Amino acid sequence: MKVMSKDGTVRVKVKSQRQGYYFTLPIVVMLASLIIYPMIYGFYISFFNTNLVTKWNFVGLKYYTAAFQEAAFYQSVLLTAWFMVLVVGGHFLLGFILASMLNKEFKGRTVFRVIFMLPWFFPEAVVALLFTWIMNPMYGILNSVLKGAGLISTNVSWLGSKELAFPAVVFVCIWKGFPLVMTMILAGLQSISKDYYEAAEIDGASKWAQFKYITIPALKPILTTVLILDSVWWFKQYTLVYTMTAGGPGTATNLISLSIYGTAFNDLRFGKASAWGILVFFICYLISLVSKAVTRDDE
Repeated sequence: MKVMSKDGTVRVKVKSQRQGYYFTLPIVVMLASLIIYPMIYGFYISFFNTNLVTKWNFVGLKYYTAAFQEAAFYQSVLLTAWFMVLVVGGHFLLGFILASMLNKEFKGRTVFRVIFMLPWFFPEAVVALLFTWIMNPMYGILNSVLKGAGLISTNVSWLGSKELAFPAVVFVCIWKGFPLVMTMILAGLQSISKDYYEAAEIDGASKWAQFKYITIPALKPILTTVLILDSVWWFKQYTLVYTMTAGGPGTATNLISLSIYGTAFNDLRFGKASAWGILVFFICYLISLVSKAVTRDDE
C-alpha cells in the first residue's frame, strides 16, 4: 500500500510481510513432515523395546549404552569409516586428475565432460544391478575380458569372496560418485585467474609450487564443502552396497546402514535400530566438524 512520509512525498510499502511466509509455508510443512517428524519419532522409539504395534516396553538409554559395549556396532562403524575414507579419497584423486585435464583447452572437451558426468546421472540401483551383472562369476563380462587377456585362468567370484567383495564395492562407489567431485573442482579451477599462474611462472615457481600456493588455497572453500557432503553421503550409503552384496559374504560389506536395516526389519528390534540411527547421525555431524577443522583457512 502507499503511505505518506513526513516530508509529504509518497512512498510504496509492501502490503504485508506475511505474504512471504505464505509462500514458504508449503515447503516448511513438507520438510517438517518428511524430515523433522521422522527424526523426532525415531528418537522417541529409541527409548522403547518395541515392534511398533503391540509391544512398547520403556528401556530408557539401554540401547545407547549397549551400543558402546557391542562389538558388532564397533566393527560395523569402523568398516563404514574405512569404506568412506577409500571412496571419498578415490573421488578426490580421480576428480582432481580429470578436472585438471578438462580444464585445459582441447578439441572435444565438452564431449568428454558429458561422458565423465554419465555415472552420476544413473540411479544407484541401476548402477548396482549393472555391476552385479558385469561381475557375475558365471556369465559376467569382467571375467570374460580378463580370461581373454590371459590375466586369470578361472572365473572369479568378485562379490562372493570375502577378500574381493569389499574392494569391488568400493570400486563401484568410486565410479558412481566421482563426477560430483570432478564437477565442483572443475568449477573452482575455472574461477582462478590465469594471471596468478603467469606471475608465478615469471617468478620461477614450479608446477608443484603453483598447485600448492595457488590452486589449493583458491579451492579451499569448495574442497571443504565437497569433502563434508561426500563424506556424510557415503558414510550412510545403503542402496549400492545392499543391492550388490546385502552386506555379505558374511560381514565383509556389512556397513552400519545395513546393520541398522537388518536390526529393524529382520530382527524387528526397532528401538535398537533407532538408537543406532541416532548415533550415526551424531557421527555424521562429528565428521562435518572434523572436516571443517582440517580444511579451515589459515589466518
